[in-house]
Amino acid sequence: MSIIIRILCLVIGYGCGLLQTGYIYGKLAGVDLREHGSGNQGTTNALRVMGFKAGLVVFLGDFCKSFIPCLICRLIFKGSYPDSYLLFVLYTGFGAVLGHIFPFYLGFKGGKGIATIAGTVVGLLQPLMILILLVLFVAALAITRYMSVGSILLMIEYVVVYIIFGLIGKLCFDLSNPASKNAFIESVVLSVLFASLAIYKHKANIVRLINHEENKFHFKKQEGI
Repeated sequence: MSIIIRILCLVIGYGCGLLQTGYIYGKLAGVDLREHGSGNQGTTNALRVMGFKAGLVVFLGDFCKSFIPCLICRLIFKGSYPDSYLLFVLYTGFGAVLGHIFPFYLGFKGGKGIATIAGTVVGLLQPLMILILLVLFVAALAITRYMSVGSILLMIEYVVVYIIFGLIGKLCFDLSNPASKNAFIESVVLSVLFASLAIYKHKANIVRLINHEENKFHFKKQEGI
């Protein structure tokens, strides 16, 4: 039964992730983000190409398309699987991330998934974890002024903080129960996949950082758009 639940969570999550906010918002404004800036359809490129309002709309859309289904998943399974329901939440979020990064109707070329992963992490409803990650992300962005560096560090920090929270009993998992412990380990694997996929999608940014060619973060809209 739990295998079927995992598959359903992935499929439903993927369907939600197909809502490409950047692509839709850009088209409505007469701009194809794939042809401007970095060519990415995520928040940062929307912000740089079309301005603050576009960046905010794209972020919220990409955030909510994982956050909302993760909340619904939590409501459905928390009562039936009290010591492992967060695993299903992560499967739903992972599906949304896959849909965002690999939308079939756009040639499997979507965004980098940071906002969608953020929606999943917030969907875990762990306020302290969210606060820690938010502070670390803002600090990294403020110090380096590189959105890519902040995003990459955020993914690494999420995995570390998630594992720590699980080990100290802050998550739903009961590590004294073999089945629940296995669910926790599986959730860690999913978290590592989240982070690895997002970091991989930043490979071009990493090359630009190494070559000192990466653009620093700013709110200014590009001229001519």
